[in-house]
Amino acid sequence: MIKAVLFDFDQTLVNSSDGFRSAEKQAQKKIFEDLAITSWDDFLSNYRRLRKQFHAESNLSRKSLWEEVYWHYCRGCDSSVLEKWENDYWETVKTHTTLFPEALNVLKNLSGRYKLAVITNTQAQAGPQKHRLIQMPHLTKYFEVVIIAGEEDLSPKPDISVFLACLDILGVDRTETVYVGDDWHTDICGVVDAGFQPIWIKHSLLSRSWPNKETSVPVITNLDSLLDIDSIIS
Repeated sequence: MIKAVLFDFDQTLVNSSDGFRSAEKQAQKKIFEDLAITSWDDFLSNYRRLRKQFHAESNLSRKSLWEEVYWHYCRGCDSSVLEKWENDYWETVKTHTTLFPEALNVLKNLSGRYKLAVITNTQAQAGPQKHRLIQMPHLTKYFEVVIIAGEEDLSPKPDISVFLACLDILGVDRTETVYVGDDWHTDICGVVDAGFQPIWIKHSLLSRSWPNKETSVPVITNLDSLLDIDSIIS
């Protein structure tokens, strides 16, 4: 019997894909122009390769990624400038983050039937900046637990410890829990390793290339499907 439903944040409860695309393009342009190199295609290839590597290692700091890009080109960089660019990056993402239309209604319905929690990875910013999720009380009010993984001595997803820590706080067992997330690596694989049931959301409003995986994990394309969780995981 399911007693708790856990959620990811980006691309699960909110659509921030346009924000990330805009923020990435702006950052790439700034770095490319500052490096004063000639081949945009080569730069973009190296940038994306390093970004993929950082993602695989759960290193979520944009500033650290950009430092690595500069190192690749044997160039130093101004740390204070990169911190400003990082703040600009997340402000762009925040500006272009919107709730999926059905999100609040689904959470309101589920909150009367299950314990709800959200686990999202840190923005990994320097200074006192807070994750965008914390600035959305109309959303967070539905959750008994909100965890920013990668902060306060918590490892970022997909480390299983953060998932298990959430279960401990909620007082539920793995067999009584489902987790809804969009990212194959950080969400689905992390939850499988933690030993409880994932639900992979590939929201129909997102325009993206989903990884081609053969899996028995249930897939949904809209949060409304969660109103009948038993039918999804049966």
